Amino acid sequence: MSGPACPLPVAEEGVIERGHGGGGALTSRLIAELFLPCFGVSSAAPLHDGATLAVGGSRLAFTTDSFVVTPLEFPGGDIGVLAVIGTVNDLAMCGARPLALSAGFILEEGLEIARLRRIAASMGRAAAAAGVRVATGDTKVVERGKGDGIYITTAGIGLIPAGITIGPAEVRPGDALLLSGDLGRHGIAIMAAREGLGFEPAIGSDLACLAPAVADLIDAGITPHCLRDLTRGGLASALVEIAAAAGVELRVDAAAVPVCEAVRGACEILGLDPWYVANEGRMVAFVAEQHAARALDVLRRHPGGARAAMIGRVVAAPGRGRVLAATIGGVRVLDLLSGEQLPRIC
Repeated sequence: MSGPACPLPVAEEGVIERGHGGGGALTSRLIAELFLPCFGVSSAAPLHDGATLAVGGSRLAFTTDSFVVTPLEFPGGDIGVLAVIGTVNDLAMCGARPLALSAGFILEEGLEIARLRRIAASMGRAAAAAGVRVATGDTKVVERGKGDGIYITTAGIGLIPAGITIGPAEVRPGDALLLSGDLGRHGIAIMAAREGLGFEPAIGSDLACLAPAVADLIDAGITPHCLRDLTRGGLASALVEIAAAAGVELRVDAAAVPVCEAVRGACEILGLDPWYVANEGRMVAFVAEQHAARALDVLRRHPGGARAAMIGRVVAAPGRGRVLAATIGGVRVLDLLSGEQLPRIC
């Protein structure tokens, strides 16, 4: 019997570090050097927010995610809403209309039933609002002290409309690079709640379902070439990954990237770069230049989209992918973080 080999990872003598879950360089190496070879997947295969499956005459998007955020409830949402919206958004980034979700709960002994009921109820409301059904699930309980109250793992399936193909391989030189709103609210809201930081004005998460905006783009005759929601690793990591996968150069105008003053101030105090801070209701969209103005009009009609902006464009870069950000002081070359700015934010 033969099957995929499981080669030794580069750092076989090492251990898992927090940064392996941060969405940066360590996460990329863990996936490329350990998971993909063990699962028999080529490292050259394009990685996206979800997989695309052909079933009969239809195409489905399939995705999975796990949520370990702390605190469990935070300004603008809770772990249950985050689990639903995070998974629906991953399906939307494939252009799919979400159909159904699964939800697996790992509960810690001692968790208050009232808190679990609140979280489950908000999950139900979020799913109903997104037009998706929580169709199956699982529950396990671990001993007191072996968990942080609740961990939730979700999977989702969605139907991709005929003729729609969205992913890094579709990015073309000349594409406009659009950002659906201002950056950094989710990561800063979680950090403030966790550490008891009393920012004025208070910063709430940008947690929002992106599926309606994507559906409206497609219905308007604008099929994005690529979409990516800006979760772990934020805007910078998403751009670096897409540039590498597409083999193009992205030129970003730093002055066009919206960051609200409250988030900018909090980042300066905490020593964080808002371009790398996680969001849960923001995305980048690569669209043909002639569609950019209409696409911005669509994005600005949705919650959180008032500051949607064109932030750059795609140029050819044969044989390499990189991201250059033009700043007042010169040009900044973006890269993946080697560690993690903010742990446990999703």
